[in-house]
Amino acid sequence: MKRMFVVMLGLVCAFTLTMNAAEGEKHKATPEEKAARKELLEKYDTNKDGKLDKEEKSKMTKEDKEKMEKLGGGHKKKAE
Repeated sequence: MKRMFVVMLGLVCAFTLTMNAAEGEKHKATPEEKAARKELLEKYDTNKDGKLDKEEKSKMTKEDKEKMEKLGGGHKKKAE
């Protein structure tokens, strides 16, 4: 019985570590992506604080919003 418990606990730990490792992989931005993100920020950051607030984001064109999301600057909330 103890042996079965230890085996099951080991499998659960291995599965958890594998899932966390897969979620932790992040995309490194290329210089082109960084330049495009910086360009969009300069275009819409009216208060020059280095980030886009709700009001600034609302003034973005649909195309620029899509571009920002593709560049990783959209920061959509994860579905839980």
